[in-house]
Amino acid sequence: MNLSDRARAYGIQPDYEVVGGTIRTPPPETLEKLLRAFGADQLAPPASEPRLEAPEGAQCFLPGEHRHWGIALQLYQLRSARNWGIGDFADLEHLARVAAPAGADFLGLNPLHALFLADPARCSPFSPSNRRFLNPLYLAIDHVPGFTPDMADEATLDGLRQTPLVDYPGVAAAKLSTLRAIWAQGAQLPDDFVQEGGKALHRHALFEALSAEMVARGHGAGWLAWPEEWRDAEGPAVQDFAQTHEDQIRFHLWLQYLCAQQLQALRRLCDDLGMQIGLYLDFAVGEAADGSGSWGSRNVLPDVRIGAPPDYFNEQGQDWGLAPLSPLAMASEHAAPFRSLIGAATRQAGALRIDHAMGLWQLFLMPEGASAAEGTYARYPLGDMLTALAEASRRNRTVIIGEDLGNVPPGFQAVMAACNILSYRIFFFERTEAGFIPPADYPRNALACLSTHDLPTFRGWWRGDDIALRRRFGFISDTAALEQETSRRSERADLLADLRAAGLLSAADAKQATPGDAPPALITAVHAHLSRAPSRLFAVRLEDLAAELNPVNVPSTVDDYPNWRHKLGLSLDALTATPLFHDIITAVSAARPGARA
Repeated sequence: MNLSDRARAYGIQPDYEVVGGTIRTPPPETLEKLLRAFGADQLAPPASEPRLEAPEGAQCFLPGEHRHWGIALQLYQLRSARNWGIGDFADLEHLARVAAPAGADFLGLNPLHALFLADPARCSPFSPSNRRFLNPLYLAIDHVPGFTPDMADEATLDGLRQTPLVDYPGVAAAKLSTLRAIWAQGAQLPDDFVQEGGKALHRHALFEALSAEMVARGHGAGWLAWPEEWRDAEGPAVQDFAQTHEDQIRFHLWLQYLCAQQLQALRRLCDDLGMQIGLYLDFAVGEAADGSGSWGSRNVLPDVRIGAPPDYFNEQGQDWGLAPLSPLAMASEHAAPFRSLIGAATRQAGALRIDHAMGLWQLFLMPEGASAAEGTYARYPLGDMLTALAEASRRNRTVIIGEDLGNVPPGFQAVMAACNILSYRIFFFERTEAGFIPPADYPRNALACLSTHDLPTFRGWWRGDDIALRRRFGFISDTAALEQETSRRSERADLLADLRAAGLLSAADAKQATPGDAPPALITAVHAHLSRAPSRLFAVRLEDLAAELNPVNVPSTVDDYPNWRHKLGLSLDALTATPLFHDIITAVSAARPGARA
């Protein structure tokens, strides 16, 4: 059997198609390295080749016949007079009390997955240590039983609140020191919570305790940077540490208990306020290779990275630095590892967005030492994964949204539709040669929105700031930038014409919409326009309600841009009192009155 045929037998694609129909062929070294990483020298290939079709009975839960809307936000961005320099679960309660009476049926959040407490500067919510557990930095410390005001250093907290960017190390130091003080006073950790979490919860808590110890010794927070004897989660060094550091491990168990309690309290509040969906959470496509999720797990490939092939936005492709679940493990165990993960995620949410939903069918993978331009796709057992997803969705009454952007294989969206997975329709992308697709033509089973975390705010898009950033960081050539700027001029003109034709923008307001900036009337009008779509869900981005300019994330940058750190310019109280916030919410609520009308 030649190399291409052998790779294909293991689900590794010896060639692949990108947007536009171009066929790309990875170098032979990529196929060889992926085969070794998959364990092909010891493991037989899957018994059957996955097929791009919906399995019988794999239908996800749907939210009824009404057209719901909600607010999508990055939790860390929220400002308030009481938080500790980062948005927290109590801030969300405040926002829910404002949004629900206005008709909102959900609050959409960035992934809340556990990151690295011992290295809080690793702050990307899409590069988690473990997708099964939560990030304790989102705890509202003043809502923790046992907290008293004298435990807080108000001068420190005021400093953390005032920074334009989240100071993750400062926030972590302030919160963890206070939480340790509360724990030392005899905080309660229920046995049933620990028992229900089982081995996975204990291992995560052990990892966090050991990670802190390793950082204190001058090593990294992730297990790949630890001395060899500590990399084995079942090894004698780790077991000795667990026996001698039980209190530290129980502290981290307690942190997860507090997170679960505050998140569930927030869900109950959303229910009490009449929100039909409540919390809409995000499920990252993978985990950091050196996090607690991969530590000691045979289901994760730490020497392989997930990314994306070269495209319109990045001519070099993207390396997301995430470790994938093993396709062979998924096939041999009928997607049991994914079933466990997605079951836990759906129990926490009324709606769940699957980041890069095409990963249910295939992921773009790069072996150690390969660039994104040298990667290729590997197939997963789609039938088993969709069955697990649909069962978890129905059991927990969780709406599933699939982020179907980028290089979407032909036929994949039809499979999503057959499984009642809502498509993710972003206005900026819904365009043909004739102009923007009218919102009236959007699919019923979809979530519609203007933009998302990897894209510019509406003001930034209108000004073309995203093109300038791609050019500045070398993701596109000067020629490509000029072409995109020309296209953007056409897009602006088309949008103004559409809004005028829809009766949503006056001639006077249209004249004020210069290329230099988008006035409030334009921002309100485009939200009113898109909210008319028949799609089941519509998300209003909080950054657009606040008329923010800077993007929260510029994909493929690490230290070049302060990703995941920008706070909103206004506090929640000030933001919700602005005319723009009121005008957009009023327009959207009028277009989508929902079940409570």
